[in-house]
Amino acid sequence: MTVAVPAAALAQESAPPATDPAAQPAPDPAATPPDAGTTPTTPTTPTWPELPPTQLKVPTARASWVARLLVTTPVRRQPGRGGKAFKLLQPIAPLGAGPVWLEVRGVKDVRGTRWVKVLLPQRPNGMAGWAPADDFMFTQIHSRVEIDLSSRHLTVLRRGKPLARFAIAVGAPTTPSPTGTFAIAEVIPTGDPTAFLGPLVMPLTAFSNALNEFAGGNGRVAIHGTSLPELIGKDVSHGCIRMRNADIRRVSRIVVPGTRVVIHQ
Repeated sequence: MTVAVPAAALAQESAPPATDPAAQPAPDPAATPPDAGTTPTTPTTPTWPELPPTQLKVPTARASWVARLLVTTPVRRQPGRGGKAFKLLQPIAPLGAGPVWLEVRGVKDVRGTRWVKVLLPQRPNGMAGWAPADDFMFTQIHSRVEIDLSSRHLTVLRRGKPLARFAIAVGAPTTPSPTGTFAIAEVIPTGDPTAFLGPLVMPLTAFSNALNEFAGGNGRVAIHGTSLPELIGKDVSHGCIRMRNADIRRVSRIVVPGTRVVIHQ
């Protein structure tokens, strides 16, 4: 079923006027060929084997873990039942209505119970909390995304090695894209490849540092396609990362919700 992305849910931009020719995409012999098929109409979820908490390991630089939430669970500031609960996680993603996948940032055993530290899609940027590992199933992944705001390129890495590199548009000087280490929260087809957001939207766990509210939303930052490919290579957005539609389709076949995203200057 086609998932429509609510306009107010993301820090999406009003379409600015096209003024300059597009920057050419960087040559990338390692990239996969352009997608000749149609855009998927259901949220993307990991296809690798899911593992129980007993097989979970501490994340490393080359291998990270994503956790699929199975039940409603409280998130605590410290591992253990004595930690103060500050958020209630629901197993259904708020924008695409798919399962909730979260990046695992830490693992700790407390009095015979395994706890996981998960990155949360909320302010302030980088907010994480602890929940019982038994409330999740886990998948190990070897991909991550790096976004260089200065060169305006997005690189997908696998096992620490560059796999594909794409030109992007980034935040304007007055509404810059936030820097830091985040994660993809969802991968949502828009159902309309010609829409301003393109065929796919990947909301991040990142929020704008310049905008607390935009277009009725809460300043959420996303990676998404565009109906204005001529602006790729420019700093024109309200904080989101724009990609050519063919490029974001290619990225969506590599990454999954929970994939780490590092944004730097």
